[in-house]
Amino acid sequence: MQTFSSEEMGALTRAVLNHMDEWKISADEMLAILQLGEEVRPRHLQQYRQGDKTFPQTTEMMNRIDHIVGIADALRTTFPFSSQMRVMWLSKPHRRFQRRHPLAVMLDEGDDGLMRVRIEVDCAYGYAINDALHAAAEEKKAAAA
Repeated sequence: MQTFSSEEMGALTRAVLNHMDEWKISADEMLAILQLGEEVRPRHLQQYRQGDKTFPQTTEMMNRIDHIVGIADALRTTFPFSSQMRVMWLSKPHRRFQRRHPLAVMLDEGDDGLMRVRIEVDCAYGYAINDALHAAAEEKKAAAA
């Protein structure tokens, strides 16, 4: 895992919160997606926005950050001229999520939900995951033979 300086981590923290602000989700929803812990309250997010605190550099948090940034980038690519469409996509029922909206998938399923939403909106990421799964299956088959 790459280690970031405190300045870099501060910039990354603010960028992630900015992405989530653009999604027009509540502070409680942000905390649920970020899984910062029970001790972090919605009012504490301001300290993260101001740079007084940064997200922890754990493997789990860095994976969440990667997915959030990936989702935000893919939405910006899919809907380059309309931030309203990006917000609408996140809050509209989707057939691949059993008529649940992508935000609900992220909230209900945690890290797996973040990955499912990212795969849906970011086809390049979906292809990479699919290729990795096929390669792992081939390795397992070769090892068994």
